[in-house]
Amino acid sequence: MARSQGAPQEPVEVLSSPSKWAVPACKGQLKCAGTGGKKSEQPEVPMKQGNRPEGPCGGKGLPESTEPQEGKMAGIPGSGTISTKRGRIATLAREAPELAFTSLSHHIDIEWLREAYRLTRKDGAPGVDGQTAAGYEEHLEENLQSLLERAKSGTYFAPPVRRVHIPKENGETRPIGIPAFEDKVLQRAVVMVLECIYEQDFLNCSFGFRPGRSAHQALRVFRDQTMAMGGGWVIEIDIRKYFDTINHSQLMEILRRRVRDGVLTRLIGKWLNAGVMEEGRIHYPTSGSPQGGVVSPLLANVFLHEVLDTWFEAEVKPRLKGQAHLVRYADDAVICFSLEEDARRVMEVLPKRFGKYGLELHPEKTRLVPFLPPRGADRDGQRGGSGPSHPGTFDLLGFTHHWAKSRRGHWVIKQRTARGRFARSLKRVAEWCRQARHRPIREQHRDLSRKLKGHYGYYGITGNWEALNRFRFEVTMVWWKWLGRRSQRKRNWDSFLKLMEHFPLPAAVAVHSTWRSAANP
Repeated sequence: MARSQGAPQEPVEVLSSPSKWAVPACKGQLKCAGTGGKKSEQPEVPMKQGNRPEGPCGGKGLPESTEPQEGKMAGIPGSGTISTKRGRIATLAREAPELAFTSLSHHIDIEWLREAYRLTRKDGAPGVDGQTAAGYEEHLEENLQSLLERAKSGTYFAPPVRRVHIPKENGETRPIGIPAFEDKVLQRAVVMVLECIYEQDFLNCSFGFRPGRSAHQALRVFRDQTMAMGGGWVIEIDIRKYFDTINHSQLMEILRRRVRDGVLTRLIGKWLNAGVMEEGRIHYPTSGSPQGGVVSPLLANVFLHEVLDTWFEAEVKPRLKGQAHLVRYADDAVICFSLEEDARRVMEVLPKRFGKYGLELHPEKTRLVPFLPPRGADRDGQRGGSGPSHPGTFDLLGFTHHWAKSRRGHWVIKQRTARGRFARSLKRVAEWCRQARHRPIREQHRDLSRKLKGHYGYYGITGNWEALNRFRFEVTMVWWKWLGRRSQRKRNWDSFLKLMEHFPLPAAVAVHSTWRSAANP
C-alpha cells in the first residue's frame, strides 16, 4: 500500500495468514450525525450486507439495530477465515486512513466466492444471459472456480446490464439495471472487500446501503437532532438522475485514493463500461452506475461521501455561525441549520459544489424550507416563539415532516406517510385486488394481510398511526369494491362485514415504536 497523499511510503501488503489477527469488535456506538462527523472507536466490520430501501406492499422491513449484525454463520465452511480476513482489512483501514491498499485481490479465493454466492439473492430476475440461480447451482464448484480464474487473470467479461423501467410518483420512470447472476456473485465478492475499507471512512451522517443501518435510524436521528436544535431552516437536496450522471473518471480517481489493487479497479472499470441492453439494443453510457447492481450502491456512497459528506463536515460547518447537521440516505439528503443566514449561504454554493463533479440539483425539488415551531410557542413548546405562523413541511424517505402538538401540548416534530407514497401504495393494492378478485377468499385475505403488514413494517413509526389506520380503511373499501364485482350479484355491506369477522385484516400497528424500543433496548 502507498499513501494517497504526501510523501511516498513503503508498500504495505495485507497478509493472508490469520495468526494473531482476531476479528475486531464491531460494536462501536453509532454517534449522531451532528457530532462533527466522528466515527466509532472500533473498526466496523460489515458482517451483514447493506440494507435495501424496500417499503410497503410486501417489502422487507429494514433492520432496526444500531450495531452491525454479527451472524455466527454456523455450518458454513471457511466463514471464520473470511471474517478474520475482513476484520484485518477493516483494522488496517481504520488505523491508516490515508493509505491506499495495493494488495487486496488475494483475499478473494474460492471460499470467499462461496460466501459471496451464499449472500447473493437467488430470487432475482435473470440478466441478459437468462442464467438463473438454480441453473448456476447445478455446477456450482466448477462455475465458481472458472469465475475466480477469469477474475484474477483479467479475462472476465462483464456482460451488459438488462434495463427495465419502473414508474415514479411524478409520472416519470426510474431505470433499474438487472445484472447477470454470475456478475452479481462477483460484484458481491468485491463489495465484501470494499465495505471493510469504506465502512471505516464513511461518516455517521450516511445511512443508506450500509451494514446495520436503516432508513428508520436516519429518520430518528434527523428528528431528534432537529428537535434538540429547536427547529431551523432545512435544505431539501434532490440530485437529478444521480445514478445516471456519476462521472466515471472522477469516481475512479476517488476510489484510487484508497484502493489501488489492479484486479479490483479493473473489475470496477469493466462494470462501469459494461453497457446497457434496452429493448434489444446495447448502448454504452459514458457516465452513471446502473441502479440494481450489487456494487452500484457502494460506488454511489463513495462518490457522495466525497462530494457532500466530507465537504460539509470539513469545510462548511467550521464556517457557520450557528449549528447544522446533515442526514443522507443514498442520494436523498437534508441539512438543517439553526440560522437562516447560514442556510442561504450554503444554498447558494450547493449547485457549484455538485456541478464540480458533473451532478445537477433539481431546481424545483431542491429548496429551502423554514422549519421552526409555529408562533405562539417557543422552541421547547412552552412560551411565545418567533417561528412562522405556518411553518413549512418537507419529505424525507417517504415521510412528511411537520410540526404538531403532542399530547402534553408541546410543539414536536411528527412524521406521517407522504401523500404521494400513500396514493401510490393504495393504487398498487387496488390493482392487485382487481386482478385477484376471482381467487378464493382465503388466498386473497392471506396475501392482502401480507401487503398490509409490509406497509406497517416500513411506515409504522411512532406518531403515524392515523395514516396507518386510514390506509387500512382504504384497503378495506377497495377489497369490498372488487369482491362485489366477482359476479353480476353485488355483495352488500352487511355481508361484507360478516366476511370480515372470519377474515379480519391486520390492525394498524407502529412496528418501529419509540416506546417499544425504549422498553426493549
